Amino acid sequence: MSRWLIISTALSVVACSPTQDDSYARQFVSGGVAVHEAFWPVDHDTPYPFTTDGEISCVYYPDFGIEVYFQPFGYIEDSSIGTPLNKAAVESLKKDGMIPNVPYSIKEGADLSEAVEVGLRVCDR
Repeated sequence: MSRWLIISTALSVVACSPTQDDSYARQFVSGGVAVHEAFWPVDHDTPYPFTTDGEISCVYYPDFGIEVYFQPFGYIEDSSIGTPLNKAAVESLKKDGMIPNVPYSIKEGADLSEAVEVGLRVCDR
């Protein structure tokens, strides 16, 4: 009888344990890609949109969607808040009461469409 009690207890514990949910990995995704003014024209049709070299990064939160930012090299750390490049990033910063705190940013009148696409592709991997 004790063997059956041990087996039934073990089965009930296993049956009631939560499973590893693959969707959790999709709830938060981040990544980045280095961008350089000298190399930008090789893969892109628009002029380099930033005032210095750096990284285009993305963060995906289910509440906002994919947020795309630019951080200049030397300012890529946890306390740095990059320059938002798309609406999701702007809205996220606004909601949290945060403002970018990195120097350098976007050239005046720059077309950001390709930079945003780069960021979106990084999170879409």
